[in-house]
Amino acid sequence: MNTFIHDILNRPALFVKEHVGILKASNHYDVYDAYSNEPLLECREEDLSIFVKILRFTGWKTFTPFNCTVRTLGGQRVMSIQRGVSFILSDVAILDENDQLLGFLKQRFTLIRGRFDVVTPDGDVLCELRGNWTSWGFKFMDDDHELASIHKRWAGLAKEIFTSADNYVLEISPDVPHNNRVRALMLATVLCVDFVFKERKYAKWLDW
Repeated sequence: MNTFIHDILNRPALFVKEHVGILKASNHYDVYDAYSNEPLLECREEDLSIFVKILRFTGWKTFTPFNCTVRTLGGQRVMSIQRGVSFILSDVAILDENDQLLGFLKQRFTLIRGRFDVVTPDGDVLCELRGNWTSWGFKFMDDDHELASIHKRWAGLAKEIFTSADNYVLEISPDVPHNNRVRALMLATVLCVDFVFKERKYAKWLDW
C-alpha cells in the first residue's frame, strides 16, 4: 500500500457508517475519521449478480458470497474483502490494492463460544475478535492484550452522524504499529462483521 493509504489506516479511530435503504441488496459503507468526521473511504459491493441479489432478500442472505471493494474518495483502490458461499463458518479473504493477500478472517467454534481469528496468509493468528452480541461490543485481543475495539457509542464528533444501529467505531491502540497489515485487517473485520454475523439467528444467543 502506498503512503496515502497508510496515513488513513494509521488513524486512531475510524467511524464506519452503513448505507441503509429499502430493498437494498448490496453492502455499502462509508468510513470517516471518528474525531473530525472527515470522509476517508468508500466500501462498495460492485458487479453483484442477479442471482445473489435475489437471495439477499431471502433467509439465505447471510450465506451468500460477497466481494466488497474499499476505495479512497478519489477512486483509488485500497483493498477488497471477499468470501464465497458459506453455510456455517465464514472464511473471509482480504486483498490489498494489487490483489496480494493480506490475510484472512476466520470464524471458528468451540463447545462454549464462538471465535473469529485474524490470521496471516500463512495461517498465523495475529489476534482474536471477542465480543458480546447483546451489547455489540467487540475487542481484538492478542492473548490478554487489547489491540483495538469495535463499539457503537462514541463521545467524539462522530456521535452526530450515528443514525443507525449498524454504524460502528473502530478504535486502535497506540501499541499497534503504524503501517502494520493488522490495521487493514481490523478495518475489514468491521466492514464485514455485521453482514457475516449479526443477522444470523444464532447471533441472538451466541455469547463470545
